[in-house]
Amino acid sequence: MSEWGIALIAAGSAILGSIVTGFFAWKAGHRQAAAAEAAGQAQAAALISTVQATLDEQRRTRADERRRQVYADMLTAVTDLQRHRDDHDALTRALRAHDLVVLEGPDDVAQVAMTFIVRARGLEGVAAASAEELVDARRAYIDAAILALRDLDDR
Repeated sequence: MSEWGIALIAAGSAILGSIVTGFFAWKAGHRQAAAAEAAGQAQAAALISTVQATLDEQRRTRADERRRQVYADMLTAVTDLQRHRDDHDALTRALRAHDLVVLEGPDDVAQVAMTFIVRARGLEGVAAASAEELVDARRAYIDAAILALRDLDDR
């Protein structure tokens, strides 16, 4: 073989080697890019999940606090009604507080709250309760509210 033939074979081998090496480097680069993209998407999904969990917990905390406040406002309104049984505004405040308890729920707390109002004021043809019955009605309301709030905490 002549020198030209050997030179052409060597040059062809070098070019072919470069092409093969370049192809495998290109494939490896694409695999690394795909792996980096998958890792980035997994990291973004984890971050979104964490943010969503934080927002859900904050929303739940605000709802729980709102319910506690509604229950406390109901207790305050009925206590005021006890002191001022003939005051129409006190009755109105107690009934509005009861409406909020109905909205917040659960139903058993709302029912006990209405019983508390009836006992404190004497509504619907029912005379106002004795001091002992009033204490019992107050205690029943507080117990129902505590139970409902504990159910919230157990979620």
